[in-house]
Amino acid sequence: MSKLNNIGLDTKKSKALAEMLNDLLANYSTFYQNARGYHWNIKGEKFFELHVKFEELYNNLFLKIDEIAERILTLGYTPKHKYSDYFKTTNIPESNQVSDGKKAVEEILDAYKTLITKQREILELSAEINDEGTNALMSDNIREQEKLVWMYSSFLNK
Repeated sequence: MSKLNNIGLDTKKSKALAEMLNDLLANYSTFYQNARGYHWNIKGEKFFELHVKFEELYNNLFLKIDEIAERILTLGYTPKHKYSDYFKTTNIPESNQVSDGKKAVEEILDAYKTLITKQREILELSAEINDEGTNALMSDNIREQEKLVWMYSSFLNK
């Protein structure tokens, strides 16, 4: 018989899920800092349009980071909080192209591809252990981000 955590989920599988969520947290946190860099340093013809969009982006990422960290806590584990830990696992590289709007949008699309892929992997495990809270969080993020991918791709005429 499996041991259950405080919210009735298998403890061993919840630990694996929390580890995946910590990895996701690392990716979100790197993306968040990149988005702030885009917002602060954007230059060029589309400055006014992109400056506002990048601020919307990092504000949205800030909320998602908090939701993921709180979900890790709800599962009974500790969210990582140090960038030194994040850089060990993130698949989203730090941006060096923060003032080039087109390059920034391309990097945003790459980051969303990474996040959506990871969230789908988390969704598989959370579905397996009947973790509706994590399911809902991942599903909501995926739905929203797929639309943003379409919008940013349209900006680039892709």
